[in-house]
Amino acid sequence: MNNIPQLPVSSWIDKFVDWLVSFEGFFNGVTNFIGGIINGFQWVFDILPIWLFMLIILGATYWLNRKTKHWTLLIFEAIGLLYIWNQGFWRDMTQTLTLVLTSSLIALVIGVPLGIWMAKSKVFAVINKPILDFMQTMPAFVYLIPAVAFFGIGMVPGVIASVIFAMPPTVRMTNLGIRQVPNDLTEAADSYGSTGWQKLFKVQLPLAKSTLMAGVNQSMMLSLSMVVIASMIGAMGLGNKVYFAVGRNDAGGGFAAGLAIVILAIILDRITQAINRNKVPKS
Repeated sequence: MNNIPQLPVSSWIDKFVDWLVSFEGFFNGVTNFIGGIINGFQWVFDILPIWLFMLIILGATYWLNRKTKHWTLLIFEAIGLLYIWNQGFWRDMTQTLTLVLTSSLIALVIGVPLGIWMAKSKVFAVINKPILDFMQTMPAFVYLIPAVAFFGIGMVPGVIASVIFAMPPTVRMTNLGIRQVPNDLTEAADSYGSTGWQKLFKVQLPLAKSTLMAGVNQSMMLSLSMVVIASMIGAMGLGNKVYFAVGRNDAGGGFAAGLAIVILAIILDRITQAINRNKVPKS
């Protein structure tokens, strides 16, 4: 076995990365574009008074759950947000929320068309499935290396790494949702002379909304799970607090910030689930 020459995989990867780095203008454009989205979200969060931000979250939760009236969820959100405020994590929470929303938005914009393409093309589905498997099974830390090489340090490479890690569920669930649309409904649309676009937007996507939103929910949770890892390359937020607490062996500080991440995750999860319930088309 020792006589078999070792494949220079690392050398090939290094050369490929060096070649990509030569497209500096493209990566600068992507950095500026994503940076603009991040700054836009953060600007909105910064100008809102804390009490008004809390009222918006609680009001949105009440409106989305107005039929079921989950008072326990409203009480939990109020206590959780007051805890984040009390611990001095509000600015860090909004930075984390900015990273999660930006990552989820980009994953949605890219993932849904890819999922539609997979549902429409068996060839593309066969090609794309192993790529999605690769993206989901590759350790998240590995994504930090090219993110730093191409985009430097800060929030933007954190967003890029989060998008790569979190996008596969959106692609898979969009593909699954469209494929699960009953054939008799698509055939009925064809019999009425619907074009491909009309059939997609008026039949398949509305019926696949429940499955699609489940994928969006998963992508959002995966983006949130990346906040601590992204803090290693300069992404600000609650993950940064946890990362520094680990370096200082500060168990109390790390747990306090980690609890804030859990509260934010539960709030985002419940809100997206409520949106999903309200978006399911009635039969």
